Amino acid sequence: MKKQPEVTAQTKQNLIDAFWSLYCEKRIEKITVKEITQKAGYNRGTFYEYFTDIYDVLEQIEDSLIPTINELPPISFGDINMGIPIDMFMKLFEKNSKYYSVLLGDNGDPAFSSKLKNSTKPILKQAFAEKYEGNQEEFDFVLEYVLSAMVGIMSYWFRHDKSMTAEDLMTLMQDLMENGVMKHLSK
Repeated sequence: MKKQPEVTAQTKQNLIDAFWSLYCEKRIEKITVKEITQKAGYNRGTFYEYFTDIYDVLEQIEDSLIPTINELPPISFGDINMGIPIDMFMKLFEKNSKYYSVLLGDNGDPAFSSKLKNSTKPILKQAFAEKYEGNQEEFDFVLEYVLSAMVGIMSYWFRHDKSMTAEDLMTLMQDLMENGVMKHLSK
């Protein structure tokens, strides 16, 4: 007898939700399959129908949160010299804030930040390629710097309960990208 797809999807989601509630409370190495299945109301066999282990659950969650190039909006430069797509990052973070704030936090997965940056780097590279005239190696370092700064400041914003408005944060980020840090340190 074949299971109905919507029942299967709901079962998997229930297991993911149970894992996530535990992951928000403690590190992954402290979570057991038994805890997940008890919380979700299933047996261990059901868990293994969908996942190979606890790390597979995390991997599937992360994979679902990483945008593909096709999912990222096109970047428009307008009149700005190097139009960093801050609004793109803001929308991406807000859409997935429940997960990003944990995964990019102190107890999250250190590899997730790299996955996120690596998924967005190709679209930035494509968008900036025509505007950048330096060597390719330097260009890669510039993109890594920009992406690390954007992921870092967005993570900080979420960890501090969005203490600035989104608009003020976007303005600050844009100003930092265009004018550098020294302008803000010398105030």
